[in-house]
Amino acid sequence: MKRKTYVLIAVAVLAVVAVYFAKSILHDGLSSHATPTRLETVLARNAHYLSIPASARSTPNPISSSAEVLHGAAMHFADHCAICHGNDGSGDTMMGRGLYPKPPDLRQQQTQKLSDGELFWIIENGVRFTGMPAFSSHGLEDESWKLVHFIRHLPQQAAAERMEMERNNPKGPDDRAEEQDEDDFLAGKPQEKKDTKSLQHHDH
Repeated sequence: MKRKTYVLIAVAVLAVVAVYFAKSILHDGLSSHATPTRLETVLARNAHYLSIPASARSTPNPISSSAEVLHGAAMHFADHCAICHGNDGSGDTMMGRGLYPKPPDLRQQQTQKLSDGELFWIIENGVRFTGMPAFSSHGLEDESWKLVHFIRHLPQQAAAERMEMERNNPKGPDDRAEEQDEDDFLAGKPQEKKDTKSLQHHDH
């Protein structure tokens, strides 16, 4: 077979692949509600793996796990990560469901089989073309290494731990006001009457 024929075949294959990618990327009108195709998932996973330096993949966790380390990491996760990943690591949150691709379930094998160094690198550097930002800690790398231990712990996480984390999730003004009302009620303080007109005006 002549060289020219090989070139034509290669161009034809690349054209087919390009069309497939365009169809995959544009399916559902670029909506974030779409689910990545299997090919997109496989290629993204492999590209992501290759983007992590080999030296990072083989780096051991310099922090030893302990109850204190896990508790501190859980509170950190609740405050910074749970908005997308959920307190249980499932990724089933309002923010997570709106991302494309969706956050992975951190409890599952696809994440758990990553090395400590890989997890650390992802936390520090983020994942391009996803909702995962870089949380480079600028001299506070220990916090990211502790989060690696917490991610390892997620499959065994107890319900009581998740409940404690909920109290440390970021709260909006309404949530804080409701908590204050509850605290005042339990403390026996007189309850302030809400300005109905003001609330109605705020709602509209």
